Amino acid sequence: MASSKNVSMALVGLVFSAGCAVLPSPQELDVQGRAVMKASFRDQSIAKVNRIDQDPAQLACSTDQPLAPEQAKKVEADSLATIVWPAGGRYFGDWREGEKLAQNGRGMTWTDPSAEPKDNGGNCYNCHEIDRKEISFGTIGPSLWNYGKIRGVKEVADPAAAPVVQYTWGKLWNSKAYVACSNMPRFGHAKVLDENQIRHLMALLLDPASPVNR
Repeated sequence: MASSKNVSMALVGLVFSAGCAVLPSPQELDVQGRAVMKASFRDQSIAKVNRIDQDPAQLACSTDQPLAPEQAKKVEADSLATIVWPAGGRYFGDWREGEKLAQNGRGMTWTDPSAEPKDNGGNCYNCHEIDRKEISFGTIGPSLWNYGKIRGVKEVADPAAAPVVQYTWGKLWNSKAYVACSNMPRFGHAKVLDENQIRHLMALLLDPASPVNR
């Protein structure tokens, strides 16, 4: 989706092409840009126009300039505060279910039955290599091959692995907690996946028995 800044720049071009003598202020252009974007979409079944509304973290990252260090720290701290840690400290599910979620790219389109997490996939292979047997995968994110093995997780209940276990959960829940302008979906925060589905992805990444770590 185009950022509001890009839309605003397009509007600047229209102003110049129209021969206007007075250039709108950046704030006015932002308002006009958001109006153009709103007018370009419509509610369609489960896909609502409010999806283009940005929260503070998205707004901060929707510019062509990197965030100042103090701004990035604020986005990360605010995002970290939104993470819902697993009930009862249960971080792991079934890696087999996690593999299904990683392969599944369906969900949240206007043709889908609902926007509930149960109807969504994680689409992990769209951005990551996970299993060396795969011949097609995305490269937007790093390879996750041997993710747990490299980090020394010998069993899913390994107490020594607690930091990486907590980090992985947090990254899946709200990636902006660790990298302010991360491209990774905020699965838990955005309600794309539920807590149990995230447990399954945790098992896929960290269980020594999963294909990721064999």
